[in-house]
Amino acid sequence: MSKEWKDRIHTYLPIIFLIVLVLLVGAYDPSFFSVDNFLTVTADTMTLFLMASGVTLVIMIGGIDLSIQAVASMASCILAAYLGRFGIWTIPLAVLGGAVAGFAGSIVSTRLRIPSFIATLAVSGVVLSAAYWFSDTRSINIPPDLSASYLSWAVGETLGVPHEIWVGAVALVALSILLQLTPFGRLIRAIGAQEQAVIASGINVDRIKIAAYTLSGTMAAIAGVVMAARLGSGSPTLANEFLLPAIAAIIVGGTAITGGVGSVWRTFVGALIVQVVRIGMTFMGVSVFAQQIVFGFILVAAVAITLDRSKLLVVK
Repeated sequence: MSKEWKDRIHTYLPIIFLIVLVLLVGAYDPSFFSVDNFLTVTADTMTLFLMASGVTLVIMIGGIDLSIQAVASMASCILAAYLGRFGIWTIPLAVLGGAVAGFAGSIVSTRLRIPSFIATLAVSGVVLSAAYWFSDTRSINIPPDLSASYLSWAVGETLGVPHEIWVGAVALVALSILLQLTPFGRLIRAIGAQEQAVIASGINVDRIKIAAYTLSGTMAAIAGVVMAARLGSGSPTLANEFLLPAIAAIIVGGTAITGGVGSVWRTFVGALIVQVVRIGMTFMGVSVFAQQIVFGFILVAAVAITLDRSKLLVVK
């Protein structure tokens, strides 16, 4: 088989895999094929996609952001705790908290020259503590009247389509334009593929990295806000168990863990794959905790299949 055909198969493999999964789950339960069910599955996927979309940029530059689930939980706590006091301004405040967390992780990584997984893991601990402080170490319910007044953009339906899908679609289009049509997107790919060459050309690489990590924190916070709106509460543990599925969605979608290759569209397909796998396991009675084991295997398998080992002299 020629390299051209291999590249084509590699490009469309996640979509083919998604179609096969949908057919398998539909064969197990024919009601899965209904339009209402597809809309429900897509709406349920959007919080995972929003969380994974920002990290896609970080992985494309060759880094990782392990703070996203703590950032999403903190954003939900800020929203639930202060929505009654600050009203609509609580939403940008919660998102700003995520942006600050992403910015802090990037500063630790770029200025102190610390690997991103250590920097963002440390920030995750700080952010988690902040979430407990904002929520007074408890789950906070959002009163229905406040939810109806300020969070109707994230819950409910327009034209028969759940608002979570509209929010995810806006993020998908905006981030895709940013990656495909702007110099920032081209530099993200270039840094992931040949960082030393970008540095040699005089580009301020650290500035691009800081922007990518800040965007990752911002998207994680938006995911936390949408999650809190859907559930009607905020909690320091609200987004627990989301980190592994989010990274699995990115890698399964075809974004290279070594950087340089990927897109937000791929992450969207990967998030749908993860969601359909989750639904399939639920149909079969697999517990939530056991599902984490399956996602771990999926992540390892996806990396093993997509990783080009010919370009790696040493694996650490």
